[in-house]
Amino acid sequence: MAEKPEDLNLPTSIVTKIIKDCLPPNCKVSKEANAAIAKAASVFILYTTSSANAVAQKSSRKTISGQDVISAMGEMEFDKFVRPLENSLASKFNFSKTK
Repeated sequence: MAEKPEDLNLPTSIVTKIIKDCLPPNCKVSKEANAAIAKAASVFILYTTSSANAVAQKSSRKTISGQDVISAMGEMEFDKFVRPLENSLASKFNFSKTK
């Protein structure tokens, strides 16, 4: 576990790079917006992890699997991300799309 709440935040430099890569070159993002996006991403990761852990625990497992994350995304009502996540995992990890 993290010792301080700020230890759970994503590195600002990485978030800034992701933001920059997603936007047109002429688009500017304030430091405040960068910080807000970084915080939102950190909260989303914590929420997703907690939800996936609950899915794993329902199956009496301590290890979270990729399928647990996919199931959690559906339970969190992020259904439109399920198929892209399955496809991404399939191409990287020979992931099976079973439920």
